[in-house]
Amino acid sequence: MKKLILGATLALTTLAGGVVFADAYPERPVMMMVSYGAGGATDFQARIVTMTAGNEDALGMPIAIINKPGAGGRVGWNWFATQAEADGYTLGAYNVPHFIAQSIKGGVEYSTDSFEPIANWGADPAVFVVATDSPMNSMDDVVAFANENPGKLTFSGAGLFVGHHIAALQLEKAAGVKMAYIPTKGGGAAAMKAVIAGEVIGGVNNLSDAFRAQEAGNVKILGVFDLERNAFLPDVPTLKEQGYDIDNASVNFRGIMVPKGTPQEVIDTLAATVPEMFKNGKVSKKMDAGGSPMHIMTRDEVIEMWAAREETLKELLAGL
Repeated sequence: MKKLILGATLALTTLAGGVVFADAYPERPVMMMVSYGAGGATDFQARIVTMTAGNEDALGMPIAIINKPGAGGRVGWNWFATQAEADGYTLGAYNVPHFIAQSIKGGVEYSTDSFEPIANWGADPAVFVVATDSPMNSMDDVVAFANENPGKLTFSGAGLFVGHHIAALQLEKAAGVKMAYIPTKGGGAAAMKAVIAGEVIGGVNNLSDAFRAQEAGNVKILGVFDLERNAFLPDVPTLKEQGYDIDNASVNFRGIMVPKGTPQEVIDTLAATVPEMFKNGKVSKKMDAGGSPMHIMTRDEVIEMWAAREETLKELLAGL
């Protein structure tokens, strides 16, 4: 009993200006929840950016990925907000604008106040894709078909009020057309399969997923939903270049967060360590090989990004 009391006392006592718990953290492997299925861009990238977590110059303990997919991320983020332990041993991957847009529209148990951001690893623009044998070769072709066939241009995406859906809403508004956006149950991977299999005419997907699919000869990428062309696709014009007034509101920012209530000492340890972990040369090399754009941001920068995106999305989604 005395040992238990002593252990509890040490865990709550500061030593030389630092908290013992924080100094020792992490003492065991860490789990990170990804709210999308295996094989999609978020899962693919999460496994890469955490691959060096066990190194002594990182956390010194490995990070294991656990997938909780469903409802465009809602299943995983609801679980993370309401059931995950706030002890630093359960991390979560965030996707913005996804979870912010979903919280604005309601029907979920989370908001930006439910989580504490740690660091951002990437910014993945949405792109419009069609199968390689499609007669469409530009966004003008897509819009022409939509004009001639109102509501009949079917295209897939990873869910409702995720980046893909935001891009779809922007396209309909900018082009003045009505299209049939079809959210898939299996995230970006399933949405891409629907395009390749000919189940839909086109799709909005992540640049990173689309890059790999195009490299494999399975799709054509017709446009990028961003303000500038992407280095991975220098020959693919933005939607704005093709005459459609669409900004970068759908760009998918990905990073790591923890549940609200996680000890500040743990948050500080992660915030100092994780961005440096993302900068590891092995990580950047694998991300580059997979066509996955990196965009590293610190905790303070992510806090600002979340706030700015929330304001943009409130305006965009008003009235929907």
